[in-house]
Amino acid sequence: MQLHTHEQLTPFAHSTNNSCFGCGESNAVGLRLEFSLAADGAAVSLPVVPGNFEGHPGYLHGGIIATLLDEAMSKAVRALGEPAATRKMEIEYLRPVPSGVRLRLEGRVVRSEGRKHWTEAVIADVEEKELARSKGLFIEIQPKAQK
Repeated sequence: MQLHTHEQLTPFAHSTNNSCFGCGESNAVGLRLEFSLAADGAAVSLPVVPGNFEGHPGYLHGGIIATLLDEAMSKAVRALGEPAATRKMEIEYLRPVPSGVRLRLEGRVVRSEGRKHWTEAVIADVEEKELARSKGLFIEIQPKAQK
């Protein structure tokens, strides 16, 4: 996947009472990722993930890396206008992902067929070096009724 680091980004709003671990503003212990949309439809986040999400000292835990990639792919599907759930995800951990520094997270839909959406995501450093990447399959879901 080719990164597009010099494009114009449009903020992508979340719901006001979002408690999602990855992107929820109301989740005090979550990552609180903020996403924007690129002109080509990619979902982009530029987080600085703090050290309390580390595995090895100075580097993010593998589960957090998976969460970042999952969130980017999920937001790319949501930008199509439909909520979806992860069905399958494949991750390549290419290099250790450092904590406490600016990262670039980019996800996109590469193909859609009915309720199915095939996606890709990448985590890169500020020099555009890929640190991790993933492929996923997302299935559109009906939002759960609020009680």
